[in-house]
Amino acid sequence: MAEPFELTLVEQAAAIRRRELSPVELAEHYLRRIERLNDSVGAYLTVTPERALAQARRAERRVMEGEEAALLGVPVPVKDLTPVRGVRFTSGSVVFAEHVAQEDAYIVTLLRERAGSVLLGKTNTPEFGLPAYTENRLGPPARTPYDLRLGAGGSSGGAAAAVAAGLAPAAQGSDGGGSIRIPASCCGVVGVKPSRGRVSPAPYGDGNGLAVSGPIARTVRDAALLLDAMAVPAPGDPFSLPPPERSFEQWSRREPGRMRIARWARPDVAGVMVHPEVLAAYERTSELLAGLGHEVIDVPQPLEPGDRDPFTPVWAVMAAGVPVPPEREAELMPLTRWLRERGRSVSGLEYTRALAAMQAVGRKHAAAVAPHDAVLTPTLAQLPAPVGALRDDADPEADFAAQLAFTPFTAPWNIAGLPAVSLPVQWTDSGLPVGMMLGAAHAADGPLLALAAQVEAAATGAGLGSARIGYG
Repeated sequence: MAEPFELTLVEQAAAIRRRELSPVELAEHYLRRIERLNDSVGAYLTVTPERALAQARRAERRVMEGEEAALLGVPVPVKDLTPVRGVRFTSGSVVFAEHVAQEDAYIVTLLRERAGSVLLGKTNTPEFGLPAYTENRLGPPARTPYDLRLGAGGSSGGAAAAVAAGLAPAAQGSDGGGSIRIPASCCGVVGVKPSRGRVSPAPYGDGNGLAVSGPIARTVRDAALLLDAMAVPAPGDPFSLPPPERSFEQWSRREPGRMRIARWARPDVAGVMVHPEVLAAYERTSELLAGLGHEVIDVPQPLEPGDRDPFTPVWAVMAAGVPVPPEREAELMPLTRWLRERGRSVSGLEYTRALAAMQAVGRKHAAAVAPHDAVLTPTLAQLPAPVGALRDDADPEADFAAQLAFTPFTAPWNIAGLPAVSLPVQWTDSGLPVGMMLGAAHAADGPLLALAAQVEAAATGAGLGSARIGYG
């Protein structure tokens, strides 16, 4: 008989509804695994056992009363860039090591009250979610469970490590430049960046539309079920999409039909090379898509070197916008300080122009996607990097450049606001996951998930790979 952590999110939710699995026993099971394994994989910054058990007991009562909320009694941790009232809220920084959130983010209320999930804790993130690795001064780095010498990616590295190591069935992440898909690729799990406007940022928002919350899970269907719980608009959202014609979970069980799928694997960043094993996985995935009956078409990389330059000042202004007491600025990570210094040097006029230029880049990317039902690219240019390999405290500019070379394919989807999903459909001979990314036009999240689920099933059937528990 399978251990509870081996069950998928969908399977756990169904077992709880059938009263075959107790929410309390499930929470206790995960808390024991977290206590035993978390120091090794660096998944959680804060664990909330008392809160988890109280919420699990409440969920158990709701089950006995006949309620059927989508995630009732199922654990779903929250990334520590998202506030949960009464819980330590660090944003990955020692400056906020003792900070406790005074209110819930809207998505937290949705997950807890409407969907009925249980909070195990807050997952690891780099300082302010800025880098593509999850290393901070609060705890151990987040590592991919498939090789503990290697990092989990970032900035939702703790969330992806938790799912991959069986320390949660699924997790909430956020993605402003690849921060869900990067760690999903490194950790061999499914990561979905929804369309701009699909998930509300209430009561917050960055104003530029780059960042969006989304699910990290072991299967596409699990991710779709979690996205259904997240994708509820709030009044006043600056970007908002109407509900889809059917649930995303239903989309994940729907045949996508024959699709026209564009592909490219040339980065738009000058001098960046794609690892041969990543390119081999890209070719195998293309063959898989063609074998499923889809039309796979080579198209040029739509962006040229320099096109995305406006992204950098916008990112720097976001970094500078985090309120840090001046006397504690020196405690920040070198990369954070470097970005904040750059952000403070950007005038209001320059920022406005950068936003306009970035929107033009997004339109260029979206125009290349529009004639096609989907696009295939690698998620990352490289295999998972060793802990510390991207980080360069002595030279933050080199650190930033290394991150860009590692992740050249992800940020354009944020700039354009389009949906994209990283799938663990390929593995190296040494057992490392290689994520492949599928993207689509704005608001086409449902058809994209249908395609992703079809690819996932075909890859699993062909023995190419699928998400699996990687540790413990």
